[in-house]
Amino acid sequence: MDLTKISLKGKVALISGASRGIGEATAYAFADAGADVVVASRKLADLEKVADNIRTRGVRSLAIASHVAKIEDSKSLVNKVVEEFGRIDILFNNAGTNPYMGPLMNAEEWAWDVTFNVNLKGPFFLAQLVARVMKEQGGGVIINTASVAGLRPGALNIYSVTKAAYIMLTQVMAAEWGQWGIRVNAIAPGVIKTRLSEALWKGEAGKLAAERTPLLRLGEPEDVAGVVLFLASDLARYITGATIVVDGGEIVGPPTYRPGSAAPQPIE
Repeated sequence: MDLTKISLKGKVALISGASRGIGEATAYAFADAGADVVVASRKLADLEKVADNIRTRGVRSLAIASHVAKIEDSKSLVNKVVEEFGRIDILFNNAGTNPYMGPLMNAEEWAWDVTFNVNLKGPFFLAQLVARVMKEQGGGVIINTASVAGLRPGALNIYSVTKAAYIMLTQVMAAEWGQWGIRVNAIAPGVIKTRLSEALWKGEAGKLAAERTPLLRLGEPEDVAGVVLFLASDLARYITGATIVVDGGEIVGPPTYRPGSAAPQPIE
């Protein structure tokens, strides 16, 4: 195995939530590595631009409008990919939403239902459909987009609960599907500069978020795409059931002993 270059040549990748942000960046990373890439999300117009950019990299691409929370859409999506390409080697299960950011005490049923349908129920059934294809072809790779919000409680509340469940779902799928050569892993991004997380990084909120990370900057979609590319490749062929945190170190806390700041005092 060549450890100097990641290659996905000959692979077919399917990405949900691919019209912008992490999904779009990963689509280009996969294409640059030689994969044919199918991009999916709710709005076809946005997807067509991404597919056009992928084709300029010398690989095939297909844009398909599909709502991850609608199981019939996912069935149609998987069928179209198999009809066009004959197989699915990689699923990047990236679609997600966060329609409610208020207190749990005030949360209404619609917020719970929408968030769970898009962040957990829909991605599970899409993964199940793809896994059935992968089982028949002898294996594949599934990568789920969780979040650091799923590893500790915070202000995101319902979103956090869905992502915590998604991490466990990743482990359960990995434990069951590994026997068929299917690897299942998750990524847990921190604050990444995407439209979905705009409220967390625009203006003063972004400055404060950067100050909380040891790397003293916020993440870009490309920072996450590189990790997804690694997990999709043969370099990660013995990794399954893992959740890789991609947060600039925020989860370990802000920088310590930073020049110009007050140093921690010894305990007497």
